[in-house]
Amino acid sequence: MQGFLAAVYIIWLRDVKRFLREGTRILAMLGQPVLYLLIMGQGLRATFRVNIAGFDYLEFVYPGVIGMSVLFTAIFSAVSIIWDRQFGFLKEVLVAPVPRAAIAMGKALGGSTTASMQGLILLILAPLAGVSLGPEQVLAIAGLMFVMAFAVASIGTLVAARMETMEGFHLVTNFLTLPMFLLSGAFFPLKTAPAWMQPLMRLDPVYYGVDALRNVIFAGSPLKSFVVGQTLTGDLLVLFCFSLVMTGLGMLAFSRTE
Repeated sequence: MQGFLAAVYIIWLRDVKRFLREGTRILAMLGQPVLYLLIMGQGLRATFRVNIAGFDYLEFVYPGVIGMSVLFTAIFSAVSIIWDRQFGFLKEVLVAPVPRAAIAMGKALGGSTTASMQGLILLILAPLAGVSLGPEQVLAIAGLMFVMAFAVASIGTLVAARMETMEGFHLVTNFLTLPMFLLSGAFFPLKTAPAWMQPLMRLDPVYYGVDALRNVIFAGSPLKSFVVGQTLTGDLLVLFCFSLVMTGLGMLAFSRTE
């Protein structure tokens, strides 16, 4: 167990250091969420109208933009597994006297940490969306982002464990992330979606992450019953169960890696 935890820590620390040293990468990844919030959010604000007093579309879409940032950062962080495999670092870890499952856990934790850090930066944009956050809400959002990021990073780790090339990884992850993002409820509530789409949204793990963020941001608001699909406890339960399954599969995949 000590060797397992040490290996997880080293892999996690390496990914976090690499992220912090690449300032241009952080700025580039922030560009897309900002564009969605300021351009698409403002554009749809004039067309998405709901006959509910106090409803502001920009405020509604803000948690979805955070979820989008966490989704893309977390799942694409696993590309470092392919990079490390090609340049030899992963081979050195695989032959080290540590459990291979530690690689999957370390990579998932590293990806979820970097995605959460980027999501926290987006909290600076809250006033632009007309969102007022208290200290307790900020702490709750930080925890929710990490749980959501860990669930998504586990998917990326599982995919990367079975891929040999970056082209194959990007092909599979792009195929997964687009429907996950579109069905997450980032730009429209579950209750306004067509009946055939609602079951698909409930199968999307990112939906529960975005819904959990709205549970916190709209806590105490009369709009909560409209913008939120289920309880915060239900969202967290789904995310935890999904994370356990994906992490277990990722550990199993690395254990079988030659």
